[in-house]
Amino acid sequence: MTILKFLVSKERLVHPLSAWNTPLTGVVDREVKAQSPWGDIAQTELDEALRVTANTNVAKNVIVFLGDGMSISTVTASRILQGRLKAELGEGNYLAFEKFPNSGLIKTYCNDQTTPDSASTATAILCGVKTNARTLGVKDSAVLGNCTSQAGNEVDSILDWFHADGRSTGIVTTARITHATPGAGYAHSADRVWEGDSEMEGVTGGCKDIAYQLVKENQHIQVLFGGGRYYFLPNTTNDPKHGDKNVKKQRRDGLDLTKVCNTHTLSLCLFNDGHLSFELDKDSDSTEEPSLAEMTEKAIRILRKNPKGFFLLVEGARIDSAHTDNNAKRALYETLAFETAIRGALELVDTSNTLVSVTADHSHSLLISGYASRHNSLFGYVDKVRAKYRPKDGVLWTTLLYGTGPGYDWGLRTNKTKQELESKDYIQAAASPRSSGTHDGQDVAVYARGPMSHLLTGVHEQHYINYVMTYAACVGRHKHKCMEESRLINSATVEKYVLTLYGAVFALRILY
Repeated sequence: MTILKFLVSKERLVHPLSAWNTPLTGVVDREVKAQSPWGDIAQTELDEALRVTANTNVAKNVIVFLGDGMSISTVTASRILQGRLKAELGEGNYLAFEKFPNSGLIKTYCNDQTTPDSASTATAILCGVKTNARTLGVKDSAVLGNCTSQAGNEVDSILDWFHADGRSTGIVTTARITHATPGAGYAHSADRVWEGDSEMEGVTGGCKDIAYQLVKENQHIQVLFGGGRYYFLPNTTNDPKHGDKNVKKQRRDGLDLTKVCNTHTLSLCLFNDGHLSFELDKDSDSTEEPSLAEMTEKAIRILRKNPKGFFLLVEGARIDSAHTDNNAKRALYETLAFETAIRGALELVDTSNTLVSVTADHSHSLLISGYASRHNSLFGYVDKVRAKYRPKDGVLWTTLLYGTGPGYDWGLRTNKTKQELESKDYIQAAASPRSSGTHDGQDVAVYARGPMSHLLTGVHEQHYINYVMTYAACVGRHKHKCMEESRLINSATVEKYVLTLYGAVFALRILY
């Protein structure tokens, strides 16, 4: 197990957002011009759309980038932020994946809730079934917290199907590797919290924790980069970085799963005892935690050595963590780090044979409100408020707000300084009190390019994404379907067919 070191050159250890981490002034120097070439912009977009043609190749590789909690409002705000950091107005900017030729909307509800959690949504995307909230890698017949209900309700994932087809698989995440999204790729659990045996006190029925399942039952996964060491280390061992800080979460069965994995082909690299750090909190000179972009690059370089192809899940997990805290600044910078990873991946793959999709598992209640000027700071108070709309207490509202969470002020609103509003630690106001912000039930977007990406347009159920990926790659449920449609004909088969046809024609000439 790699704990602190990562195989990248010193030059690659530059913080991916280092060029952007200058304090925002709140005002962009560029003015809004009265006469802008709006027609030219629209015509350029039309020309680009007219050039798009459907790619019906078989996908040798599939990469799905999942921004946890990356609501459409998060994408919009991150787009603006990135533009502002480039000294532009921001709204006209595009994130890399927003330029993908195909996009659509995804309905995220799960079997038993309008607003889902990450376990049920990840099961939909990776396993192709909608299930109950907080359950992982099981059908909706499984009962939350009931171990015995798991038996017979387990479902395979796209990682299983790629492995069965002789292709490599990998998972990269900024969360614990046993967390809900990565866990859906390999585990079956009636409760997502069963990440380690320390979380299963009182559970009967013989179920194994998620970390155990990963190492003992999924040794075919070639690349696993993320966090979550404490569920793999025995409680008799100190963490190499944090000592006994989280010893209560460490294993009680005496197993050191980090040593077990080193005896197999599974490559498990855990860079923190829990989740990886937020991008804004990382030391740019530190080599202890790689960026998401660095982990993604390394994973692709390993997986693409398999001539048959690979599947890779890349999760920007801390977007959700920051939104849960009502901390918009960290959430948006996590989204920009996620986008940086996507940019890097596109340089390493051939999208003629690689399906690349970008989506979110669920939304969050981030709001962009209040009629602010285009040059106004994204994190500041709204700057254009007519007198009759000003609140009676004299305290304005910020452009970014939340629906629920710890930002609720209990009627004790006070004016904040510009420095406070721009701080990475500022908690945006929320409309309703809760110890943590909730997910949101709105649709999320999906963006795609590569083989069969044209199928990811329109409005679809979330598990439809899984069906498109398996159909594009001709694996799992669509393995035989592709053969029926003759989509698996390779160059050798074509050459053999042509020679046979030529021989038949030659024979007919002799006969007649």
